[in-house]
Amino acid sequence: MCATCGCGSEGPRFTTFGAAAGSRQGHGHGHGHGHGEHEHVSRTVVLEERVLARNDLLAADNRRLLAERGVVAVNLMSSPGSGKTTLLARTVRELAPRPMAVVEGDQETLLDAERIRATGCPVVQINTGEGCHLDAAMLRRGLDALDVAAGSLVFVENVGNLVCPALFDLGETSRVVVMSVTEGADKPAKYPHMFRTADLVLVNKVDLLPYVDFDPELCAERIRRINPAAQVLLISATTGEGLAAWYAWLGTPGFAG
Repeated sequence: MCATCGCGSEGPRFTTFGAAAGSRQGHGHGHGHGHGEHEHVSRTVVLEERVLARNDLLAADNRRLLAERGVVAVNLMSSPGSGKTTLLARTVRELAPRPMAVVEGDQETLLDAERIRATGCPVVQINTGEGCHLDAAMLRRGLDALDVAAGSLVFVENVGNLVCPALFDLGETSRVVVMSVTEGADKPAKYPHMFRTADLVLVNKVDLLPYVDFDPELCAERIRRINPAAQVLLISATTGEGLAAWYAWLGTPGFAG
């Protein structure tokens, strides 16, 4: 049970594809005012703090391990349907033969992992069940399953959700938020913490701009109002528009490339 957001499951399930042997590749509650209710809230807050504190310790250990191996881990976060799996599949195809691996997070199915596997890139699927985000312990198990090579670029496709993934540090090198023009330019204002933690925001599906009511300049303004340091790139994972800038960003100082 995740005390922070209320999600729960019997535990994540891991399925690994393409890693050759020997390779080095919160929910609402009622508002009663009895003593028991206040005690429950107090205990929940303490438990939330403990969950996040433990996660932060594990994330720090992940960060140390990645740095020692010269591995760059990019945490991709978005709402469902933003196109991040399409972007990821195209990215690993076009950046090959650079050493890469992918950690896929979804509540159920192996569908996204199968799409990545078809590119030839090693991938592990983490199914979180009722859980709505990946955490640092899950990432560590995913990295261990993949046996990631030194100097690799690892993409972590988080569970589709604009709330809880922003709360959990995985120990990643950088955070990238993918949003699409079909979602509306108001998303940064509605989900500020997600965009506040981002190093880069990719505004995807710009090929659909003629058909939707979306103002790219207004969206970028809202992002920078929340997070002045975040970069914003307009892309289309389908047509390839703007992807050169995305690939260049992955090769900037601080990234293996």
